[in-house]
This record gives sequence, structure tokens and C-alpha cells, in this order.
Amino acid sequence: MSTRSRSGGGGGIVGAVRVDLQRLHGAWMELIFPRQRGRGHSVMGKWEPETLPQQIGYRVWSVLGLVGLLALYPMTVVGFAMRFYASKLDSTRTRIGVVGVTAIALVFWGAVTVVAHLQLPTETVIPIAAASAVAVVSTALAATFSKVGGRLVSVVLAYPFAMTAIFLPPVVAALVMPSLEGAVLEPSYDFAVWILDNVLFVGGINDYLRETFQLEGPAYAGMWLGISFPLGWFFGVLIALANLVRPSG
Repeated sequence: MSTRSRSGGGGGIVGAVRVDLQRLHGAWMELIFPRQRGRGHSVMGKWEPETLPQQIGYRVWSVLGLVGLLALYPMTVVGFAMRFYASKLDSTRTRIGVVGVTAIALVFWGAVTVVAHLQLPTETVIPIAAASAVAVVSTALAATFSKVGGRLVSVVLAYPFAMTAIFLPPVVAALVMPSLEGAVLEPSYDFAVWILDNVLFVGGINDYLRETFQLEGPAYAGMWLGISFPLGWFFGVLIALANLVRPSG
């Protein structure tokens, strides 16, 4: 048996999960109590409660953390996967630079707008051109904020703009190319119905949206634009959580 297995309680997936859970729980405990994660406190040691109120509070907070981990750790695993793909995109941005990323987006979206102009009436081309402009700007902003760095900037700004740049291309392409309608627009419609019935039913929001808007044509692009920001924040939080548990360095 290796030294690592004896000291770390077993290697492989089980050992890695155990270490992850210990780090997450230690981080949770340190929100209220000092020196709980062990590392970095080897001189002073781990803080222990002394009085009865401290012991009660410590146990209650620990149990709440354990319950939260049942839901939190699967999200952390998703964060590991998202961090992998985000690092691939970031490495591409590093190689070609912000200007290169923006230029590629400009060429692609310019071509989409030209195709739309040749095939569709003017009243349909204008929203598609506007969506193309939003996608180009989103790509440039995502690359810029990613270069600036910082966890808060990445979560609040870089990931949402990156989601916009990812989601808009297939939707707008499907508006121009009818052959893609079944693969993009129809699933988008089903997804919108699911959100209205299962998420936005509170306070009659779904009824208001159904009465006010019609999901057709360029409205699909608007729908995914609205989804991309909260989804980007969600993925950004997952990646930040993955970095907390297992720093990428």
C-alpha cells in the first residue's frame, strides 16, 4: 500500500471525492468558525468549540453543511466539466487574441446577415442583423472580460456574454435555413413551454408572457438571449465552485 493511500484514506475516485467533500465542508464551517480546513493552520491547529453554546452552534452548522453537500457536490462535478470546456475556449482566445476572436465572429455573422438579406424579406432581415450585431459584441465582450480575469468578472460578465455568443448562432441560422428548424426551433419551442409551465408559473408570469408575446421568428433569438445571462451566471458559479474545491493550478 502506498504512503498516499495510508495517509489520504485511499486513492482513486473515492479518495478524490472524500477530499473534495472535506474541503467543501471546511469552507462552509469557516463561514462562521475560524480555522476549519486544516491546511494553512498547521501551527495554530483547528479551532474547536469550548462553551456549550459554541458546541451546539458548531454541530448544527456542521449538520446543515452536510445536508447542503448532498445537493452541492453533484453541481461541483458539473463545474469540473464546465471548467474543462471553458479552459479550451480560453486557450483559443489566448492564441488568437481578442481581436482575432472578434474578427472571426464578425466574418461569420456578416455572412449570416448577407444570406438572410438574399433569402428573406426586409422586415425579417433587420431583427436577424440586430441579433448578429449582438452576437459579435457579446463575443468581443466575453473575450475581453476573460482576458481581464478575476473570478467575479468572469462569473458576472464573461460567462453570460460567452453563453450569448454560443446560443445565438444556431438559432439565427435556423431562422435563415429552414432545414435547421426541426433541430433548433422546435426543441426551443418545447423548452419554452416547459419553462412557462414548470418555472414561470409563479404569480401568473407564464400567463402574462403567453398573452403578450408570440414565440415565432426572431423572438426565438430574444428568448435565448434572455436565457443566456442567468445560465451564464449559473455555469460561472459552478466553475467558481470547482475552482474552490480543486484549484486549477
